[in-house]
Amino acid sequence: MTHPGSSPDPEPQPRSLMLDWISRADLALELGLSVDTLRRWETQRFGPPCVRAGRKVFYRRAAVQDWLEEQERAAPRRRRSGGWR
Repeated sequence: MTHPGSSPDPEPQPRSLMLDWISRADLALELGLSVDTLRRWETQRFGPPCVRAGRKVFYRRAAVQDWLEEQERAAPRRRRSGGWR
């Protein structure tokens, strides 16, 4: 409700459609990988899930974070050599 003499509430700013998404090139940069590595992972059905919009490939930021956490949990423990046989 507006009071006489006051300005109406400002309209909310439109939210960017791509706010929660990251391009393949940007993800490669953030992870320190090449774009080719991410492309190869997609072909091998490895790596974070992605979507295509025409020729562009995008990754949902939350899905990348989930995938990274899965890699941390799934990392096998290496046995030390020279120990019990």
